[in-house]
Amino acid sequence: MKQIHTSIFGFLVFFFFVNTVLSQSKIKGDVIIDSEGVMRWENSKEEVKGFGVNYTVPFAHAYRSAKRMGIDFKKVIDNDVYHFSRLGFDLYRIHVWDTEISDSLGNLLENEHLDAFDYLLWKLKKAKINYVITPIAFWGNGWPEPDTKSPGFSNKYGKVECLTNPDAIKAQHNYLEQFINHVNPYTGLGYKDDPNMIAFEISNEPHHRGEAQKVTEFVKGMVQAIRKTGTKKPVFYNMSHAVQYMDDYFKGDVQGGTFQWYPTGLGYGKELSGNLLPNVNDYDMPFETVFKKYQGAKLVYEFDAADVSKSYIYPAIARSFRVAGIQIGTHFAYDPTFLAPVNTEYNTHYMNLNYAPQKALALKISSEVFHEVPMYSNSGTYPKNTSFGAFKVDYNNDLAEYNTASKFYYTNSTNASVKNETKLKEIAGFGNSSVIKYDGLGAYFLDKIAVGVWRLEVMPDAVWVDNLFGRNSPSKKVAVINWETYLMQINLKDLGDGFNIEAINEGNEFISEVNKNTFQIRPGTYIVSKKGLQKKWSETDDFNTYKLKDFYAPESNVDKLYFKHDPSEIVTENMDLIIEVQCIDSKMPEALTLTGSNNGQYFNLKFNYVGNYKYQAIIESKFIQKGYLNYNIIVKLKDGHEMTFPTGKKGNLYAWDFYDRTPYKVAVVSKESPINLFNAAKDSDDLVRPWRRSFKLVPTENFGEAEYQMNIDKLFVPDQENLNANPIYDYSFKHFIIDKVTARSEDLDSKKTLVFKGRALNNKPCKLQIAFVLDDGSAYGHVVDIGTDSKDYFLNLNDLKPVKTVTLPRPYPSFLPYYLEHNIASGFDMSRVESLQFSIGPEIPKEELLDSHGIAIISVSLK
Repeated sequence: MKQIHTSIFGFLVFFFFVNTVLSQSKIKGDVIIDSEGVMRWENSKEEVKGFGVNYTVPFAHAYRSAKRMGIDFKKVIDNDVYHFSRLGFDLYRIHVWDTEISDSLGNLLENEHLDAFDYLLWKLKKAKINYVITPIAFWGNGWPEPDTKSPGFSNKYGKVECLTNPDAIKAQHNYLEQFINHVNPYTGLGYKDDPNMIAFEISNEPHHRGEAQKVTEFVKGMVQAIRKTGTKKPVFYNMSHAVQYMDDYFKGDVQGGTFQWYPTGLGYGKELSGNLLPNVNDYDMPFETVFKKYQGAKLVYEFDAADVSKSYIYPAIARSFRVAGIQIGTHFAYDPTFLAPVNTEYNTHYMNLNYAPQKALALKISSEVFHEVPMYSNSGTYPKNTSFGAFKVDYNNDLAEYNTASKFYYTNSTNASVKNETKLKEIAGFGNSSVIKYDGLGAYFLDKIAVGVWRLEVMPDAVWVDNLFGRNSPSKKVAVINWETYLMQINLKDLGDGFNIEAINEGNEFISEVNKNTFQIRPGTYIVSKKGLQKKWSETDDFNTYKLKDFYAPESNVDKLYFKHDPSEIVTENMDLIIEVQCIDSKMPEALTLTGSNNGQYFNLKFNYVGNYKYQAIIESKFIQKGYLNYNIIVKLKDGHEMTFPTGKKGNLYAWDFYDRTPYKVAVVSKESPINLFNAAKDSDDLVRPWRRSFKLVPTENFGEAEYQMNIDKLFVPDQENLNANPIYDYSFKHFIIDKVTARSEDLDSKKTLVFKGRALNNKPCKLQIAFVLDDGSAYGHVVDIGTDSKDYFLNLNDLKPVKTVTLPRPYPSFLPYYLEHNIASGFDMSRVESLQFSIGPEIPKEELLDSHGIAIISVSLK
């Protein structure tokens, strides 16, 4: 009897949920595309706007990792979708790993992956997040691991055959029909009937080649398979991977095109330096007339500033999308929280609220950009477009900011004042502002529930302990979480002084006393209420699509001492040298000691804690004399044990049995010595360059010296994804020199000449333009004639003149601008230099542009 009652109750809940969803769908209706190519809600005619992320837990590496770790994927999804809601996302996109949910004939398989995907869609629906789904990915299911055996047609045929083989195409038609008709058991709705399913993108990055007519036939067949289900939802096609077929895609009866943007390239392998706002100045789509012709809509299925850990850049990307007339954008990819400590899924990307709080807050601001900035609006050209509407991006302070009467979001400490405190309802931030001051390294959210009542949510510290973007492994942590108690100050007239704080999330028993408006706080969810206010709320009250008490953050996972220090390679004599380290353990270290010598002078210094797990010591100028500075750092732990760095071995450097006394080694030079900007033997792997097979590092006859040979067979290589592009006969690459210039900043004024050591290849001279790129994106350079003899070639800094700035790293898709178009005239200033730009192409005679060209670089310096 009890079982029957439970079943009936469950059915009634399910019936109520489905009817609620269907009634809500009647309010908005399906998505339609009007005569101007704008997606609109069918009933209200309002413009469709959406922003969110890609997220992969139901499939491939993420799913396998959860199983290996014994983690319940449903709990993972619950927690991460909660964070999506906190970040203001209302759109989700993923390319489904069809190879895991289909057989070789295209039959849909009802398996664990499909079940996990259905569960995810249900949770997204409950959080009022819409979705655009790409049913076909073509990918194997391995990345970053080897592919595992999977039953699908993509595994049998591969991408190339899937686009051309009749049997593979037939399997895709069968699969698409079954996929669109599939009924999600958690929602009771077929994908074709789900009001949150606002559109379909047929396949992920198809890379078409061959006859245009065949492309149209392929696309039309896929559209027909989808339409066979009766769905009227818009069907999009990926167009960025072969834009020369754009007319042909539309002839296949799709309603719009999908695009992506990786403005900083992919796979650099470590943090990119410098100001990257020029890279996101605009998302120029040279085929806008084609979209107008076919009344096509546009969405971005993937974007990221890859290999960038900073937060300032994301709202600028979102702005450029809106200026280009794009209605939907989804970041690639949100790291499942359980994988974020190791970042193994996509090592060139990193995004998670707990582990990358500032970047995640930047996405929250980007969502507001998509919903507030009008399509095709004009925000100007960089640097004028760093402020637009209620938004601000600031490279120098790594700050993105959104400030309106009701909302105040910021990704770093800001001096901005709130617009109208009486109307303020929501604060989300990191660091300090006029309304909140916080000493921790996690994000926080403060939401107004009623007059004098606010909900405070505080995340634990996120500490990056290794290169986020390098070669990652499940056995190597790149980031850790630490729960600490910190001071917080809330300065709101609505709360006044002496307000009350009550912990409300499950298991949180932290009690805090308020001194005026300052108090101690630990991660969790709290109600902050004005003193003397009668309690009229319950922790189970609704909060958006969740409850007031809801909270999720991973527990502390600091399982050992994590130590980071980036020593200077070279410094100028007679100057104090600041040594900074990051050191985190499960308990704060007892002490850090800096010990070393220079020219027989020994020092032994204590580090001072400066906050955020960072310590500093200053080596006085009397120890910084010409020669080599050698030093070690000894960390004494709370349990009495010691570790010595840079070796990271247990024990004290001065113990009789401590056998590896390798020190940090810093060259100390005179003010007159050259400033080394590039050394091929050490720096060639750090060059930002379009790769060519002919490049190689070769030792010279001089001991310890090497030359990086860059042989360019053709300055212009046709782009198979943009065959109609106008040829640009230029090969450019760059090298970041911020650290090298900063280390010798006091000596810059005395340097008058750039010295290029190397030679030209191919037994003929080569014209090489060498330019300094400033922090505002402007470039100043000059062409140097490099001969075939390996020697020093000189460029007088007084001869520098404004030159074109090449957008490097090269963005993807490749139709985006090669040069930065700007009106910057700040003038050359060596103290603002961030990178060296090298270009083969400028001033080369027209009749020689089709020839091969090449240089071999040994070094670049300033004298």
